[in-house]
Amino acid sequence: MLMPKRYKYRKQMRGRMKGKAYRGAEVHFGEYGLQALEPAWITARQIESCRRAMVRAMKRRGKVWIRIFPDKPITKRAAESRMGKGKGDVEYYAAVVKPGRILFEIGGDVVESTALEAMRLASYKLPIKTKVVRREEVGES
Repeated sequence: MLMPKRYKYRKQMRGRMKGKAYRGAEVHFGEYGLQALEPAWITARQIESCRRAMVRAMKRRGKVWIRIFPDKPITKRAAESRMGKGKGDVEYYAAVVKPGRILFEIGGDVVESTALEAMRLASYKLPIKTKVVRREEVGES
Protein backbone atom coordinates (compact mmCIF):
# COMPACT_ATOMS: atom_id res chain seq x y z
CA MET A 1 0.00 0.00 0.00
CA LEU A 2 1.00 3.61 -0.51
CA MET A 3 2.54 5.50 2.39
CA PRO A 4 5.30 8.10 2.83
CA LYS A 5 8.88 6.79 2.96
CA ARG A 6 9.78 9.31 5.64
CA TYR A 7 8.20 12.39 7.18
CA LYS A 8 9.20 15.38 9.23
CA TYR A 9 6.47 14.97 11.87
CA ARG A 10 4.90 11.63 12.79
CA LYS A 11 1.45 12.99 13.71
CA GLN A 12 -0.64 15.70 12.07
CA MET A 13 -3.66 17.80 12.99
CA ARG A 14 -6.93 17.01 11.25
CA GLY A 15 -7.29 20.27 9.31
CA ARG A 16 -10.22 21.45 7.16
CA MET A 17 -11.33 20.69 3.60
CA LYS A 18 -12.60 24.07 2.44
CA GLY A 19 -13.01 25.12 -1.18
CA LYS A 20 -12.39 23.47 -4.52
CA ALA A 21 -9.26 21.87 -5.95
CA TYR A 22 -7.68 24.12 -8.54
CA ARG A 23 -4.43 22.16 -8.70
CA GLY A 24 -4.75 18.65 -10.11
CA ALA A 25 -8.19 19.34 -11.56
CA GLU A 26 -7.40 18.58 -15.22
CA VAL A 27 -6.58 15.36 -17.07
CA HIS A 28 -2.85 15.53 -17.93
CA PHE A 29 -1.46 12.05 -18.55
CA GLY A 30 -4.24 9.83 -19.91
CA GLU A 31 -7.41 10.19 -21.98
CA TYR A 32 -9.99 9.68 -19.22
CA GLY A 33 -10.03 10.75 -15.58
CA LEU A 34 -12.09 10.06 -12.45
CA GLN A 35 -12.98 13.39 -10.81
CA ALA A 36 -14.08 13.87 -7.19
CA LEU A 37 -17.31 15.80 -6.61
CA GLU A 38 -17.15 15.87 -2.80
CA PRO A 39 -14.44 16.52 -0.18
CA ALA A 40 -13.09 13.48 1.70
CA TRP A 41 -10.13 11.60 3.08
CA ILE A 42 -9.32 8.71 0.73
CA THR A 43 -7.38 5.99 2.54
CA ALA A 44 -4.42 4.09 1.09
CA ARG A 45 -6.52 0.90 1.10
CA GLN A 46 -9.26 2.55 -0.97
CA ILE A 47 -6.69 3.83 -3.50
CA GLU A 48 -5.18 0.35 -3.86
CA SER A 49 -8.64 -1.22 -4.18
CA CYS A 50 -9.51 1.19 -7.02
CA ARG A 51 -6.22 0.53 -8.77
CA ARG A 52 -6.77 -3.23 -8.67
CA ALA A 53 -10.35 -2.90 -9.96
CA MET A 54 -9.23 -0.75 -12.91
CA VAL A 55 -6.26 -2.95 -13.86
CA ARG A 56 -8.43 -6.08 -13.76
CA ALA A 57 -11.23 -4.46 -15.80
CA MET A 58 -8.76 -3.40 -18.50
CA LYS A 59 -7.13 -6.86 -18.56
CA ARG A 60 -3.70 -5.22 -18.16
CA ARG A 61 -4.02 -3.14 -21.33
CA GLY A 62 -3.48 0.60 -21.23
CA LYS A 63 -1.99 2.49 -18.31
CA VAL A 64 -3.37 3.75 -15.00
CA TRP A 65 -2.09 6.91 -13.30
CA ILE A 66 -2.82 7.52 -9.61
CA ARG A 67 -3.02 11.30 -9.13
CA ILE A 68 -3.41 11.33 -5.33
CA PHE A 69 -1.02 10.18 -2.60
CA PRO A 70 -1.91 9.30 1.01
CA ASP A 71 0.51 11.50 2.96
CA LYS A 72 -1.71 12.43 5.92
CA PRO A 73 -1.25 10.22 9.00
CA ILE A 74 -4.57 9.45 10.72
CA THR A 75 -4.27 8.57 14.40
CA LYS A 76 -6.61 6.58 16.62
CA ARG A 77 -6.79 6.00 20.36
CA ALA A 78 -7.22 2.50 21.77
CA ALA A 79 -10.80 1.44 22.49
CA GLU A 80 -12.08 2.21 26.00
CA SER A 81 -8.99 4.24 26.93
CA ARG A 82 -9.28 7.19 29.30
CA MET A 83 -8.80 10.80 28.27
CA GLY A 84 -5.39 12.38 28.55
CA LYS A 85 -2.13 10.53 27.98
CA GLY A 86 -1.56 12.12 24.58
CA LYS A 87 -2.54 11.56 20.98
CA GLY A 88 -3.08 8.02 19.65
CA ASP A 89 -0.79 6.03 17.36
CA VAL A 90 -0.88 6.34 13.57
CA GLU A 91 -3.52 3.91 12.29
CA TYR A 92 -3.40 4.55 8.52
CA TYR A 93 -2.57 7.15 5.87
CA ALA A 94 -5.06 9.16 3.82
CA ALA A 95 -5.07 11.59 0.90
CA VAL A 96 -6.98 14.85 1.37
CA VAL A 97 -9.28 15.25 -1.65
CA LYS A 98 -11.25 18.37 -2.50
CA PRO A 99 -14.06 18.61 -5.09
CA GLY A 100 -12.72 18.84 -8.64
CA ARG A 101 -9.57 16.79 -8.02
CA ILE A 102 -8.66 14.13 -10.60
CA LEU A 103 -8.10 10.89 -8.66
CA PHE A 104 -7.14 8.45 -11.41
CA GLU A 105 -6.39 8.59 -15.11
CA ILE A 106 -6.51 5.94 -17.82
CA GLY A 107 -4.80 6.13 -21.20
CA GLY A 108 -2.76 4.23 -23.74
CA ASP A 109 -3.93 1.21 -25.74
CA VAL A 110 -7.46 0.90 -24.32
CA VAL A 111 -10.95 1.05 -25.87
CA GLU A 112 -13.27 3.84 -24.63
CA SER A 113 -15.98 1.46 -23.36
CA THR A 114 -13.39 -0.56 -21.40
CA ALA A 115 -11.92 2.60 -19.85
CA LEU A 116 -15.35 3.88 -18.81
CA GLU A 117 -16.25 0.50 -17.30
CA ALA A 118 -12.97 0.44 -15.36
CA MET A 119 -13.66 3.94 -13.99
CA ARG A 120 -17.20 2.90 -13.00
CA LEU A 121 -15.87 -0.12 -11.07
CA ALA A 122 -13.27 2.07 -9.34
CA SER A 123 -15.89 4.65 -8.33
CA TYR A 124 -17.80 1.96 -6.40
CA LYS A 125 -14.76 1.52 -4.13
CA LEU A 126 -14.70 5.19 -3.09
CA PRO A 127 -16.69 6.87 -0.29
CA ILE A 128 -17.52 9.93 -2.44
CA LYS A 129 -19.45 10.83 -5.58
CA THR A 130 -17.31 10.95 -8.70
CA LYS A 131 -17.67 11.54 -12.42
CA VAL A 132 -15.69 10.44 -15.47
CA VAL A 133 -14.11 13.27 -17.47
CA ARG A 134 -12.32 13.27 -20.82
CA ARG A 135 -9.15 15.12 -21.80
CA GLU A 136 -9.92 18.54 -23.29
CA GLU A 137 -7.86 18.82 -26.48
CA VAL A 138 -6.42 22.30 -27.13
CA GLY A 139 -7.85 23.92 -30.27
CA GLU A 140 -10.94 21.69 -30.30
CA SER A 141 -14.27 23.53 -30.62
